[in-house]
Amino acid sequence: MIDPERRVLLKHYLEEGVPVAVLARRLKIGRRTIQRWIAKGETDRDVDIAGVRYTSRPERPGKLDPYKALIEERLNQYPELTAVRLSAEITAAGYTGGMSQLRAFVRQIRPTPLADPVVRFETPPAHQAQVDFAEFRFPWGKRYALLVVLGYSRLLWLRFYERQTIQTLFTGIEESFRFFGGVPRELLFDQMKAVITRDERARGGRLVENMEFLRFASHWGFKARACRPYRAKTKGKVERPIRYVRQSFVYGREFVSDGDLGEQCSGWLSEVANARVHQTTKELPTVRFERDERALLRPLAERSYKSLVLAPVAFAPVPPQKHAQDLSLPRIDVEQRSLTAYARLVGSAR
Repeated sequence: MIDPERRVLLKHYLEEGVPVAVLARRLKIGRRTIQRWIAKGETDRDVDIAGVRYTSRPERPGKLDPYKALIEERLNQYPELTAVRLSAEITAAGYTGGMSQLRAFVRQIRPTPLADPVVRFETPPAHQAQVDFAEFRFPWGKRYALLVVLGYSRLLWLRFYERQTIQTLFTGIEESFRFFGGVPRELLFDQMKAVITRDERARGGRLVENMEFLRFASHWGFKARACRPYRAKTKGKVERPIRYVRQSFVYGREFVSDGDLGEQCSGWLSEVANARVHQTTKELPTVRFERDERALLRPLAERSYKSLVLAPVAFAPVPPQKHAQDLSLPRIDVEQRSLTAYARLVGSAR
């Protein structure tokens, strides 16, 4: 048992935020002993010394308190929302506190996911981009997100399509090149059938590539590479953005149509994904891209690739995103009306 005098001092210092290690030296008590007292609730008991009764000090409301119910409701609905997303939401609602108490509260009501221990390999500027598809389901149907990430700067291009076909892949890659303003020296793919027809490398054989894709790569002047199966280190720069897109963009948002999805995606790319400090590079992707990578990209081809084998397929992709150097341009909303509405307006003007 802790004696009453030490209990009062210990409770006072803990409320002042004094670290346990400092308290141990100050009170000449072992750190483990103090931690055991805290765990058993010894410091929360009422104390009666010489007729004077010390009771627990009432807690003062903190800046986060009015928003805890909102945070719990959001996490109950979307349990994987990050503290950064929650901070943005409650800040818009009036929160003026810091991130540390928010992160601490989120840890209390939701376990922190384990960090990825894999160390990713790095590539020089303009050398490599990584490409992959990810499947998403929306109220109006399934959509496929095509992601292209520049390996050096981590600048991200993203577009949603109705189908996952080789025509979609060609169209998306060409649009990503125009977004970047140039072509990297190589593209790294997963075991995508549109690119790799057979991979015998694990058994000492060779990699068999799709001839149509080889002609496409030759047209644009890049080399196609395929990561080995189950080798996460060679593909982390695009697999992590897929998870990032799910958590930061799609998860917890509402979309009403392909047009709305494309508009929100465009804004998210320019305002969030490519304008944040990347956890690995510790820099903004746009800054790193403009400073070190843009000028080293190979020039764009004069025209789009025209296949002599594949029949052209008409499809309506999600509205395009802006070019990399046009990310800061304002978005203009245009109101669309039916011809009947215009006829009524003309009639009233007469």
